[in-house]
Amino acid sequence: MPAQLLGAHMPATGGVHNAIVTGHAIGCTAVQVFTSSPQMWKSKPVTDEMVAAFKNAQRETGITEVVSHDSYLINLCAPDDAKRKQSMEGMKGEIERCALYGIDRVVSHMGAHMGQGEECGLQGIAESIKQVLDETPDSVTVLMETTAGQGSSLMARFEHHAWILEALKGHPRLGVCLDTCHIFAAGYDIRTPETFTATFAEFDRLIGFDRLKTVHCNDSKKGLGTRVDRHAHLGEGEIGDETFRLLVNDERFTNIPILLETAHEDDGHVKDLQKLKAFAGLTI
Repeated sequence: MPAQLLGAHMPATGGVHNAIVTGHAIGCTAVQVFTSSPQMWKSKPVTDEMVAAFKNAQRETGITEVVSHDSYLINLCAPDDAKRKQSMEGMKGEIERCALYGIDRVVSHMGAHMGQGEECGLQGIAESIKQVLDETPDSVTVLMETTAGQGSSLMARFEHHAWILEALKGHPRLGVCLDTCHIFAAGYDIRTPETFTATFAEFDRLIGFDRLKTVHCNDSKKGLGTRVDRHAHLGEGEIGDETFRLLVNDERFTNIPILLETAHEDDGHVKDLQKLKAFAGLTI
Protein backbone atom coordinates (compact mmCIF):
# COMPACT_ATOMS: atom_id res chain seq x y z
CA MET A 1 0.00 0.00 0.00
CA PRO A 2 1.35 3.48 -0.84
CA ALA A 3 1.97 6.15 1.76
CA GLN A 4 -1.24 7.30 3.43
CA LEU A 5 -0.01 10.12 5.67
CA LEU A 6 1.06 12.92 3.34
CA GLY A 7 1.22 16.53 4.43
CA ALA A 8 3.33 19.57 5.16
CA HIS A 9 4.62 21.92 7.81
CA MET A 10 1.76 24.40 8.02
CA PRO A 11 1.88 27.94 9.45
CA ALA A 12 0.13 28.35 12.80
CA THR A 13 -0.85 32.00 12.37
CA GLY A 14 -3.68 32.77 14.78
CA GLY A 15 -3.22 29.53 16.72
CA VAL A 16 -1.81 26.03 16.34
CA HIS A 17 -5.26 24.74 15.42
CA ASN A 18 -5.16 26.81 12.22
CA ALA A 19 -2.28 24.69 10.94
CA ILE A 20 -4.63 21.70 10.93
CA VAL A 21 -7.46 23.63 9.28
CA THR A 22 -5.28 25.05 6.49
CA GLY A 23 -3.50 21.73 6.08
CA HIS A 24 -6.79 19.95 5.57
CA ALA A 25 -7.83 22.59 3.04
CA ILE A 26 -4.90 21.70 0.75
CA GLY A 27 -5.34 17.95 1.15
CA CYS A 28 -3.00 17.04 4.01
CA THR A 29 -3.62 13.87 5.99
CA ALA A 30 -0.83 14.78 8.44
CA VAL A 31 0.74 18.09 9.45
CA GLN A 32 3.77 19.48 11.24
CA VAL A 33 3.53 22.59 13.42
CA PHE A 34 5.48 24.96 15.62
CA THR A 35 3.78 25.27 19.01
CA SER A 36 5.74 28.50 19.55
CA SER A 37 8.17 30.68 17.59
CA PRO A 38 11.23 28.62 16.56
CA GLN A 39 13.41 31.73 16.77
CA MET A 40 12.54 32.75 20.34
CA TRP A 41 13.10 31.20 23.76
CA LYS A 42 9.97 32.67 25.28
CA SER A 43 6.60 31.10 24.51
CA LYS A 44 3.01 31.80 25.42
CA PRO A 45 1.33 29.50 27.95
CA VAL A 46 -1.00 26.93 26.43
CA THR A 47 -4.53 27.65 27.63
CA ASP A 48 -7.54 25.35 27.87
CA GLU A 49 -9.12 27.35 25.03
CA MET A 50 -6.10 26.74 22.77
CA VAL A 51 -6.21 23.01 23.47
CA ALA A 52 -9.96 22.89 22.85
CA ALA A 53 -9.57 24.68 19.50
CA PHE A 54 -6.79 22.28 18.51
CA LYS A 55 -8.77 19.16 19.37
CA ASN A 56 -11.87 20.52 17.67
CA ALA A 57 -9.86 21.13 14.49
CA GLN A 58 -8.66 17.54 14.64
CA ARG A 59 -12.21 16.25 15.00
CA GLU A 60 -13.54 18.37 12.16
CA THR A 61 -10.73 17.52 9.73
CA GLY A 62 -9.96 13.94 10.78
CA ILE A 63 -6.25 14.81 10.95
CA THR A 64 -4.92 12.91 13.95
CA GLU A 65 -1.28 12.68 12.86
CA VAL A 66 0.36 15.89 14.06
CA VAL A 67 4.10 16.36 14.57
CA SER A 68 5.77 19.30 16.31
CA HIS A 69 9.17 20.81 15.50
CA ASP A 70 11.07 22.40 18.36
CA SER A 71 13.07 25.63 18.43
CA TYR A 72 16.01 26.17 16.09
CA LEU A 73 17.85 27.72 19.04
CA ILE A 74 18.18 24.45 20.94
CA ASN A 75 21.67 22.95 21.26
CA LEU A 76 21.78 20.09 23.75
CA CYS A 77 25.57 19.90 23.63
CA ALA A 78 26.35 23.62 23.75
CA PRO A 79 29.84 24.12 25.27
CA ASP A 80 28.48 26.99 27.37
CA ASP A 81 26.71 25.50 30.40
CA ALA A 82 24.13 28.28 30.55
CA LYS A 83 23.20 27.82 26.88
CA ARG A 84 23.00 24.07 27.33
CA LYS A 85 20.71 24.46 30.34
CA GLN A 86 18.58 26.95 28.43
CA SER A 87 18.34 24.47 25.56
CA MET A 88 17.24 21.69 27.90
CA GLU A 89 14.60 23.91 29.45
CA GLY A 90 13.46 24.94 25.97
CA MET A 91 13.05 21.34 24.90
CA LYS A 92 11.25 20.44 28.11
CA GLY A 93 8.86 23.32 27.49
CA GLU A 94 8.18 22.08 23.95
CA ILE A 95 7.48 18.55 25.16
CA GLU A 96 5.16 19.85 27.86
CA ARG A 97 3.23 21.95 25.31
CA CYS A 98 2.93 18.93 23.03
CA ALA A 99 1.59 16.84 25.92
CA LEU A 100 -1.12 19.44 26.57
CA TYR A 101 -2.18 19.46 22.91
CA GLY A 102 -1.97 15.69 22.64
CA ILE A 103 0.86 15.82 20.07
CA ASP A 104 2.91 12.66 20.52
CA ARG A 105 6.06 13.53 18.51
CA VAL A 106 8.48 16.44 18.53
CA VAL A 107 11.31 16.75 16.00
CA SER A 108 14.65 18.21 17.11
CA HIS A 109 17.95 19.03 15.42
CA MET A 110 19.57 18.10 18.77
CA GLY A 111 22.83 20.05 18.60
CA ALA A 112 26.16 21.19 17.18
CA HIS A 113 29.48 20.47 18.87
CA MET A 114 30.88 23.97 18.12
CA GLY A 115 34.49 22.86 18.14
CA GLN A 116 34.32 20.32 20.95
CA GLY A 117 34.50 17.43 18.51
CA GLU A 118 31.90 14.84 17.56
CA GLU A 119 32.48 12.43 20.45
CA CYS A 120 32.21 15.16 23.07
CA GLY A 121 29.15 16.59 21.35
CA LEU A 122 27.36 13.25 21.16
CA GLN A 123 28.11 12.60 24.81
CA GLY A 124 26.65 15.98 25.68
CA ILE A 125 23.49 15.28 23.69
CA ALA A 126 23.07 11.89 25.34
CA GLU A 127 23.40 13.34 28.85
CA SER A 128 21.07 16.25 28.10
CA ILE A 129 18.33 14.29 26.36
CA LYS A 130 18.30 11.66 29.11
CA GLN A 131 17.61 14.33 31.70
CA VAL A 132 14.98 15.96 29.47
CA LEU A 133 13.18 12.65 28.98
CA ASP A 134 13.39 11.86 32.69
CA GLU A 135 11.67 15.16 33.53
CA THR A 136 8.91 15.30 30.90
CA PRO A 137 5.60 13.53 30.14
CA ASP A 138 5.84 9.98 28.80
CA SER A 139 3.26 10.69 26.09
CA VAL A 140 5.73 12.52 23.83
CA THR A 141 8.55 10.95 21.80
CA VAL A 142 11.58 12.99 20.73
CA LEU A 143 12.59 12.47 17.10
CA MET A 144 16.26 13.09 16.37
CA GLU A 145 16.33 14.73 12.94
CA THR A 146 18.95 13.80 10.39
CA THR A 147 20.91 16.94 9.50
CA ALA A 148 22.95 18.03 6.50
CA GLY A 149 26.06 18.32 8.70
CA GLN A 150 26.34 22.02 8.03
CA GLY A 151 28.98 23.66 10.22
CA SER A 152 29.47 21.53 13.33
CA SER A 153 25.92 20.12 13.36
CA LEU A 154 25.72 16.56 14.60
CA MET A 155 23.25 13.84 13.55
CA ALA A 156 24.34 13.96 9.88
CA ARG A 157 25.44 10.32 9.97
CA PHE A 158 23.22 7.38 10.83
CA GLU A 159 26.01 6.33 13.21
CA HIS A 160 25.30 9.42 15.33
CA HIS A 161 21.70 8.35 15.90
CA ALA A 162 22.80 4.80 16.62
CA TRP A 163 25.33 6.10 19.16
CA ILE A 164 22.70 8.10 21.05
CA LEU A 165 20.26 5.19 21.05
CA GLU A 166 22.96 2.89 22.37
CA ALA A 167 24.02 5.39 25.03
CA LEU A 168 20.40 5.62 26.25
CA LYS A 169 19.92 1.84 26.04
CA GLY A 170 17.27 2.10 23.34
CA HIS A 171 15.09 4.53 25.25
CA PRO A 172 11.45 3.99 24.16
CA ARG A 173 10.84 7.74 23.79
CA LEU A 174 13.60 8.28 21.26
CA GLY A 175 12.94 8.02 17.53
CA VAL A 176 14.21 9.45 14.26
CA CYS A 177 12.93 11.97 11.73
CA LEU A 178 14.64 11.49 8.35
CA ASP A 179 14.96 14.50 6.05
CA THR A 180 15.54 13.58 2.40
CA CYS A 181 17.33 16.85 1.60
CA HIS A 182 19.53 16.58 4.67
CA ILE A 183 20.69 12.99 4.17
CA PHE A 184 21.43 13.71 0.51
CA ALA A 185 23.48 16.79 1.39
CA ALA A 186 25.21 14.73 4.08
CA GLY A 187 26.37 12.21 1.45
CA TYR A 188 23.67 9.52 1.26
CA ASP A 189 22.69 9.00 -2.38
CA ILE A 190 18.99 8.20 -2.83
CA ARG A 191 18.52 9.16 -6.50
CA THR A 192 18.18 5.70 -8.07
CA PRO A 193 16.39 2.51 -7.03
CA GLU A 194 19.79 0.95 -6.26
CA THR A 195 21.13 3.79 -4.11
CA PHE A 196 17.74 4.31 -2.44
CA THR A 197 17.70 0.64 -1.45
CA ALA A 198 21.31 0.72 -0.24
CA THR A 199 20.85 3.87 1.84
CA PHE A 200 17.75 2.60 3.62
CA ALA A 201 19.36 -0.79 4.18
CA GLU A 202 22.14 1.09 5.98
CA PHE A 203 19.56 3.04 7.97
CA ASP A 204 17.82 -0.18 8.98
CA ARG A 205 21.11 -1.86 9.90
CA LEU A 206 22.34 0.96 12.12
CA ILE A 207 19.09 2.39 13.51
CA GLY A 208 16.15 0.20 12.56
CA PHE A 209 12.93 1.14 10.77
CA ASP A 210 11.03 0.77 14.02
CA ARG A 211 12.68 4.03 15.14
CA LEU A 212 11.63 5.98 12.03
CA LYS A 213 8.55 7.99 13.02
CA THR A 214 8.47 10.88 10.52
CA VAL A 215 9.97 11.84 7.14
CA HIS A 216 10.68 15.38 5.99
CA CYS A 217 10.16 15.29 2.23
CA ASN A 218 12.30 17.88 0.47
CA ASP A 219 14.40 18.10 -2.67
CA SER A 220 17.85 19.71 -2.36
CA LYS A 221 19.16 22.86 -3.99
CA LYS A 222 22.70 21.67 -3.35
CA GLY A 223 24.51 18.56 -4.52
CA LEU A 224 25.35 15.23 -2.95
CA GLY A 225 27.69 15.53 0.04
CA THR A 226 27.82 19.34 0.01
CA ARG A 227 26.68 19.49 3.66
CA VAL A 228 24.53 22.52 2.81
CA ASP A 229 20.89 22.59 3.96
CA ARG A 230 18.79 24.22 1.24
CA HIS A 231 15.35 22.79 0.46
CA ALA A 232 13.91 22.77 -3.06
CA HIS A 233 10.49 21.89 -4.45
CA LEU A 234 10.12 18.25 -5.41
CA GLY A 235 11.74 17.50 -8.75
CA GLU A 236 13.32 20.95 -8.96
CA GLY A 237 16.52 20.13 -7.08
CA GLU A 238 19.48 17.79 -7.22
CA ILE A 239 17.56 14.73 -5.96
CA GLY A 240 14.82 14.54 -8.60
CA ASP A 241 11.40 12.95 -8.89
CA GLU A 242 12.39 9.27 -8.86
CA THR A 243 13.31 9.33 -5.17
CA PHE A 244 9.93 10.66 -4.11
CA ARG A 245 8.09 8.19 -6.33
CA LEU A 246 10.06 5.38 -4.65
CA LEU A 247 9.41 6.83 -1.21
CA VAL A 248 5.63 7.01 -1.37
CA ASN A 249 5.34 3.55 -2.93
CA ASP A 250 7.59 1.78 -0.41
CA GLU A 251 5.34 -0.14 2.00
CA ARG A 252 7.72 0.59 4.86
CA PHE A 253 6.47 4.21 4.71
CA THR A 254 2.75 3.44 4.43
CA ASN A 255 1.88 4.70 7.91
CA ILE A 256 4.75 7.12 8.54
CA PRO A 257 3.94 10.85 8.17
CA ILE A 258 5.72 12.19 5.08
CA LEU A 259 5.81 15.96 5.48
CA LEU A 260 6.86 18.70 3.09
CA GLU A 261 9.06 21.54 4.32
CA THR A 262 9.31 23.25 0.96
CA ALA A 263 8.27 26.87 0.51
CA HIS A 264 4.50 27.26 0.87
CA GLU A 265 4.27 30.60 -0.94
CA ASP A 266 2.71 30.64 -4.45
CA ASP A 267 0.90 27.37 -3.71
CA GLY A 268 4.22 25.58 -3.30
CA HIS A 269 2.86 23.08 -0.78
CA VAL A 270 -0.20 22.46 -2.92
CA LYS A 271 1.87 21.59 -5.99
CA ASP A 272 4.32 19.40 -4.08
CA LEU A 273 1.53 17.58 -2.25
CA GLN A 274 -0.33 16.97 -5.51
CA LYS A 275 2.86 15.52 -6.97
CA LEU A 276 3.31 13.13 -4.02
CA LYS A 277 -0.30 12.01 -4.27
CA ALA A 278 0.02 11.44 -8.01
CA PHE A 279 3.15 9.34 -7.45
CA ALA A 280 1.24 7.30 -4.86
CA GLY A 281 -1.83 6.92 -7.09
CA LEU A 282 -4.01 8.69 -4.54
CA THR A 283 -6.93 10.98 -5.26
CA ILE A 284 -5.74 14.59 -5.55
